[in-house]
Amino acid sequence: MKTVKRIRVPFIEGLENMTLQELDLAMEKSAAKFAVCENNWPKEAPYTPDCNGSIARTASHLAVMFHVRGLDLRATQIEDNGRSWEDSCCEFFVTDPYDGTYYNFELTCIGSLLSSKRKSRLDSVLREKEDVARVIRHSSLAHEETEISDRIFSWTVAMLIPYDLIGIDRDNVPVSVRGNFYKCGDLTAHPHFLSWNPIGTPKPDFHRPEYFGELILR
Repeated sequence: MKTVKRIRVPFIEGLENMTLQELDLAMEKSAAKFAVCENNWPKEAPYTPDCNGSIARTASHLAVMFHVRGLDLRATQIEDNGRSWEDSCCEFFVTDPYDGTYYNFELTCIGSLLSSKRKSRLDSVLREKEDVARVIRHSSLAHEETEISDRIFSWTVAMLIPYDLIGIDRDNVPVSVRGNFYKCGDLTAHPHFLSWNPIGTPKPDFHRPEYFGELILR
């Protein structure tokens, strides 16, 4: 039997205009919290870093923040729409409320972002870089290349996604959408594949909307 976790996403005004420090404080006070702690494939990837997140909405954006503490720091993708999942990365996948597709937002520890519109892992359309650039991003780390293993790091990233980039009309927000949150680092020294809502596949696979949880928007 599939587990379906649910989050009620609160409204917080003005998040898109805040600095990282202001955003972190506002999200800590009023956002919905979640843990990215499901290690669905312990044999393939036994390492489990700490990853906790929060989510909220404004009149125009969906805000997602991650706090990470764990081994290794890999940041090789400086440009957007690179191979984000190979670096120290946090991800948010969310369904389009109307057409049966979903969107992936894969944010590295330094704020580089990959985004696509997808029917599946293989059937996808990469977002234009101009659209990706509209996602407001914050990182506690400098936007520069680095690769350090076997040390413990703590870092924070956040993204504020305009509603139209996930198929939502800001004047007609749906009651809910489905989604999942992930923590990965395929090419770090300690590879890991964690999720918020459990995934019941035999091998690591985040591109499985049937295992998304529910995000209640109103």
